[in-house]
Amino acid sequence: MSEQRTGGVGGGLRIGRIFGVPVYVAPTWFLVAALITWFYAPTVEGAVPGLGPWRYAVSLAFAVLLYLSVLVHEASHTAVAVAFGLPVRRISLHLLGGVSEIEREPETPGRDFLVAVAGPVLSLALAVAGWAGARALPDGSVLHLLAVLLAVSNLLVGVFNLLPGLPLDGGRMLRAGVWKITGRPFSGTLAAAWVGRVIAIMLLATPLALPFAIPGFTVGLVEVVWAALIASFIWVGAGQAIASGRIRERLPSLGARGMARRAVGVPADTPLAEALRRANEADARAILVVAADGQPQGLVSEAAVMAVPEQRRPWVAVSTVTRELRPELVLPVDLSGPDLVAALRRTPAGEYLVLDSGGAVHGVLSAADIRRAVGA
Repeated sequence: MSEQRTGGVGGGLRIGRIFGVPVYVAPTWFLVAALITWFYAPTVEGAVPGLGPWRYAVSLAFAVLLYLSVLVHEASHTAVAVAFGLPVRRISLHLLGGVSEIEREPETPGRDFLVAVAGPVLSLALAVAGWAGARALPDGSVLHLLAVLLAVSNLLVGVFNLLPGLPLDGGRMLRAGVWKITGRPFSGTLAAAWVGRVIAIMLLATPLALPFAIPGFTVGLVEVVWAALIASFIWVGAGQAIASGRIRERLPSLGARGMARRAVGVPADTPLAEALRRANEADARAILVVAADGQPQGLVSEAAVMAVPEQRRPWVAVSTVTRELRPELVLPVDLSGPDLVAALRRTPAGEYLVLDSGGAVHGVLSAADIRRAVGA
């Protein structure tokens, strides 16, 4: 199963780099590899009799080949994204497949479509290659069996990922199409995410409904649990896509100039109560610690101020709730949209100093205000 995601972090074992992008294997992969090895061993024994304990080695080889196929699938997404100048944080292989963590959305629906379609195309190409290899290899051999399994698994991965619902690749393709027609990325996201939720419900219902639709058909607990896992993955991914889409739609309205709070400057030894009084008197919602020449030296943390009991504020110097003003906490007044959010992500903090083009203080930008603005 493939997914492209903006942002996101996760643990895992780093195994190398592809196109300059680090590749990680999540601990859950080892669990899946063990399960595949165990469950496919009887299939291997039936197809190639006489292997004995070596059937487990062949089954493990299939598990590795399967995830190498997933890696190729994700690498194709990464290759196209990198070609379009989109930063890719990492490729991760996990319990249900893989994910390419693309940090920024493509600028056009055409590019969005091309990034999405690259994965299924490579998977289907691997399926064809596996089928061709199986035809060229002798029946009943280990290599023939692996080629058949590789062809079938890549066919399933390719076709499944073409389902038109987010977070699957087909959902990204549907999103790009609706975006092209409507001119609004969020309209495409909303349509593809709701289709994804319908697909999740159908996946969850299928193993439960089959015994009623087909007399004598039985479904095991493993199939039900697996369907539930995949359905929950798609449902959650669709919800995350809607939330991210709403944030991206609001980004153009975000700007340091308009969102910066008016600030008042006070010396470092000013009692906190007095600093708050001066801010209130000046109708300011932010406080700066300034040197004798008026140059800002620190940003007063709103969270730290709120943590100081009101009765203690006359006896606490404002410097005790101040964060040192480092260069990365200083933002230009014209910073806006995705560039503004990217700057805040690079250096997480509660407050940032905003300077105008002449270097004068314009105000203080609160990260909490940004989160409220985007509904995060």
